[in-house]
Amino acid sequence: MDALFPALRTVPAKTALRFGDRALSYGELADVAGSLARELRALPGEHPRVAVWASPTLETNVAAVAALLAGVPVVPINPKAGERELAHILADCTPSLALCAPDTTLPAAFDHLDRRDVDVEPRQSSGGVTLDEPDPATAGMIIYTSGTTGPPKGVVLPRRAVAGTLDALAEAWAWTEADVVMHALPLFHVHGLVLGTLGPLRRGGSVYHLGRFTPSALGAALTETTAASPVMVFGVPTMYHRLAEQLDEDKDLAAAVASARLLVSGSAALPVADHERITRATGQQVIERYGMTETLMNTSVRVDGPRRPGTVGVPLPGMDLRLVDETGRVIGARDGETIGEIQVRGASVFTEYLNRPDATATAFSDGWFRTGDMATVDAEGFVRIVGRKATDLIKSGGYKIGAGEIENALLEHPGVAEVAVTGEDDPDLGERIVAWVVPAGECPAETELADHVARLLSPHKRPRVVRFVKSLPRNEMGKVTKRALHA
Repeated sequence: MDALFPALRTVPAKTALRFGDRALSYGELADVAGSLARELRALPGEHPRVAVWASPTLETNVAAVAALLAGVPVVPINPKAGERELAHILADCTPSLALCAPDTTLPAAFDHLDRRDVDVEPRQSSGGVTLDEPDPATAGMIIYTSGTTGPPKGVVLPRRAVAGTLDALAEAWAWTEADVVMHALPLFHVHGLVLGTLGPLRRGGSVYHLGRFTPSALGAALTETTAASPVMVFGVPTMYHRLAEQLDEDKDLAAAVASARLLVSGSAALPVADHERITRATGQQVIERYGMTETLMNTSVRVDGPRRPGTVGVPLPGMDLRLVDETGRVIGARDGETIGEIQVRGASVFTEYLNRPDATATAFSDGWFRTGDMATVDAEGFVRIVGRKATDLIKSGGYKIGAGEIENALLEHPGVAEVAVTGEDDPDLGERIVAWVVPAGECPAETELADHVARLLSPHKRPRVVRFVKSLPRNEMGKVTKRALHA
């Protein structure tokens, strides 16, 4: 494999990273990351690893790049991780060193670790990037899952997976060194760190991290940047929903968003209603992609193909995708209706769960990774996610129903601001459909919402119970945590 970041050796004057008013050129990044990489390669032990306190700072990015240059697996740590979760992660991955920004107060769980404050002040005498490229099969990153079904598992991602997924996205999105990637995503997750930071650096483009997302901050940054460079905006549905709410009223914001080359949404499904509002106000069609920590990116809507709101596109180059039924039989129908579990294989799939051979074995079937996501595939290969196998596939009255399509239907009702749909035990139906609704103003009648869904979809998909709530519990990537609803 070629160098993971070839631009570090070839375009010294161009801006690589920007966080607010702080920035590093490629030459400066090569200087500071190359110097740190030489230190990290000298770490003792057969399998050294480094924990990176993944604050939204230049230092986090320099630390991650340095570890990858050194061939030392980087373990990004969520700064908001709880005590028990943090203790589990550090005991599981046993890092040799903690990397963080200066003046960071690390939790007590780090007390037993050596600490290295990351210096981002360039020193031209350091020599830049001089280390040989590590083997592509070696571990590049260990990213921990969200732990929704037990303690978080360490997903071991080889360097080839990082390069493979970024190159596949470059082909699908026509992503080049000219693009600036703009986002405000957390840096302990695939979306913000791998796609949003390592992706631009692999292409030789620029990262512009906004810090905390607000529609006004995004609008100002786009207005400043798009006059000189094409901009790709990466975001999660919560961000696009906030944009959609303001675009009709704020014509300057709409013009700024319209100036972006590409709007990409991921980490959860973007409701069709928000797709339509953004397109109506800006002329832009948001594209969605689908991936997981274990597989990086599996599918995406392509820039040179049709854009279909509600789908996550087609399989990316290098990735194979199939649907299987409950017995493990491959579903041959590509009718856009038959629901099955997504299984994938390809260059971007992880190697193993760290220290969990049992979980690794269970996760695969004949070399295919079992995603646990339920979907349909149409005749042109477009994938439509209907939910998670464990929480979003509802078996009611003999039907298999995806929660996602009911949620999208309910969001088209003017009285619904946010919604989550779950299944609940029912002695007659097996499971009844429950809608958890954040109302937009006064609560609409339950029968009105049920009839709305029955009219748009079919009668058996209507919610039997509607529960009005003030807010929906979400994780930091904007995904609704449905187990918390029932708790």
